[in-house]
Amino acid sequence: MEPFSRLEPKATAETSLCVPEKKFRVLVGVTGSVAALKLPLLISELLKIPGLEVKVVTTERAKHFYNPQEIPVPLYSDEDEWQLWKGRLDPVLHIELRRWADLMLVAPLDANTLAKLATGICDNLLTCVIRAWDLRKPLLFCPAMNTAMWEHPITAQQVEQLKGFGYTEIPCVVKKLVCGDEGRGAMAEVWTIAESVRRIVEEWDLPAQS
Repeated sequence: MEPFSRLEPKATAETSLCVPEKKFRVLVGVTGSVAALKLPLLISELLKIPGLEVKVVTTERAKHFYNPQEIPVPLYSDEDEWQLWKGRLDPVLHIELRRWADLMLVAPLDANTLAKLATGICDNLLTCVIRAWDLRKPLLFCPAMNTAMWEHPITAQQVEQLKGFGYTEIPCVVKKLVCGDEGRGAMAEVWTIAESVRRIVEEWDLPAQS
């Protein structure tokens, strides 16, 4: 984990001569679905979007599916939350991350975390960030689970609950799953997710575009 500070670097005489480029900050949340295998590809595609800065929050189970060495951006997990805070004046990581981000993207969102978010449970770094999320900022979520889990009646209720909070669903798709089943439940394609983020960034009033 990189040191986290809400303080911006002080301007020098040299840097004050030009207007610094405003970065659009995207916080990616990754949960314990096999679709987390695509995290390196997703980050790669997001970083192709001009003006984007990316950080990642992972659940412990998600770590099973990707190699952290393949993630070229800051990566935070539960351990970092507790290591950062030692006393009353120390920053609280889940609050610092929600302040930092302009947009949150949860991809993949597994069935377990979907259920937690729908009911307000916040028992890890990722769910704490989302529970504290500023609802004036966009939050996109990409469900991913086995077809049988997707078709359970409670799943539709929980997805609608998240949409009721103001979050935006990037729907799952029909395909042959890693388990061998074929049906709806696979995470949306990486390019679809990246394009959804790109559209929001393009609508953002960046100084470089004014």
